[in-house]
Amino acid sequence: MKKISSYSFGRIKIDGTEYSSDVIIFPERVLHPWWRKEGHYLHMEDLEEVLSYKPEVLVIGTGYSGVMRVPDEIVKKLQSMGISVVVQKTTEAVRSYNGLSAEKKVAALHLTC
Repeated sequence: MKKISSYSFGRIKIDGTEYSSDVIIFPERVLHPWWRKEGHYLHMEDLEEVLSYKPEVLVIGTGYSGVMRVPDEIVKKLQSMGISVVVQKTTEAVRSYNGLSAEKKVAALHLTC
């Protein structure tokens, strides 16, 4: 299980490795850089790898200041697929992710804005 040791604007440290671009954290690996169709707007196709993994919980970090938009329709669609969804500014999302005990947890984190 991956552990986030630090986060600041534009930088995150996961299991001793520092990243400076958006990431998706799976239990066994980190997908980076995580590119989205629109940088500050989440689309379902941005989560294709997450959906194929079928997590119990998906934590979405909307950026340091919370600029990335996560439409309600996407949250509802994910929930209808049996995925619990947490949407927070990335600082809070990091805390939530680290505090979760779910084995199949994933975090999709926007690191700036």
